[in-house]
Amino acid sequence: MNNVKQIHELGQSIWLDFINREIMNNGKLQQLIDEDGVCGVTSNPAIFAKAINGSPDYDADIAKFAKEKDSNDDIFYSLAIKDIQQATDIFRPVFDETQGGDGYVSLEVGPGLANDTEGTVAQARELWNAVDRENVMIKIPGTKEGLAAIRQCISEGININVTLLFGLPRYSAVTEAYLAGLEDRVKAGKSIEKIASVASFFLSRIDSLVDPILDKKGLKEAQGEVAIASARKAYEIYKEVFSSERFKALEAKGAQTQRVLLASTSTKNPDYSDVKYVEALIGENTINTLPMATIDAFRDHGNAASRLEDDLDKANKTLAVLKENGIDIDEL
Repeated sequence: MNNVKQIHELGQSIWLDFINREIMNNGKLQQLIDEDGVCGVTSNPAIFAKAINGSPDYDADIAKFAKEKDSNDDIFYSLAIKDIQQATDIFRPVFDETQGGDGYVSLEVGPGLANDTEGTVAQARELWNAVDRENVMIKIPGTKEGLAAIRQCISEGININVTLLFGLPRYSAVTEAYLAGLEDRVKAGKSIEKIASVASFFLSRIDSLVDPILDKKGLKEAQGEVAIASARKAYEIYKEVFSSERFKALEAKGAQTQRVLLASTSTKNPDYSDVKYVEALIGENTINTLPMATIDAFRDHGNAASRLEDDLDKANKTLAVLKENGIDIDEL
């Protein structure tokens, strides 16, 4: 068994943080499913920009949609929806085999809507209906305005990937939005059995922001540790929330947990191992979404072991060091 597949055996799902037509048409995506156990895909506007700008595969559709659509946004979403539909169809066997546990493909609402609750809900509905696949997730950023949109969309039965989470207080608020959305749906007399959601916690960018501050303060021992400490504390919150009596009442009606998805786990600092965040954060009932290069790196030299709950004392001490030295991680 290869190193990436071993992660899956330890209870963590590996999703690919990349999409383009080439890997779907040439069989590469199917190969990642078959050989590495990859069981989902995340996309974002930057990934689509790279796909569309870097390949002639989209040119014919761009020409076609340009005659039919009113704006560049409309052309873009027409291209993206077509790709997402193809990817969800490729992952449908995974979705069926895991009974809706995995096999999801994510499509993000426009970044211009990040502070617009009503606009986010409207576009989430539109994308959900346009893709028209059970195994699509609509990505909504975890902004303050996004929280109300997440709750509303969950109450309407739309699968949601809450994206761009960095801090623990906001992560707690996201779990609240998810539970409240499920409760709203129950009150409306509707089923909550097939609703899926994940909360995407972004990691390496935390260290990219905090490490220079730690360096200036002479706190080198904490460099490269804050993101991992944050992820371990997020998982602690996850276990607390989803073992609560409140969630158990929803679980009895068919609710799934809102799994923690570890994102931005490719290493940004060349001084760190290229599999640093993957190795440190393997844990049961979680997801890690990886770009192709990080999957290749882990397949080559990664060491799979369950470590997400290791050394929580160290995680607490790392976050305490920030506070003791006047670094407000929540403000950052």
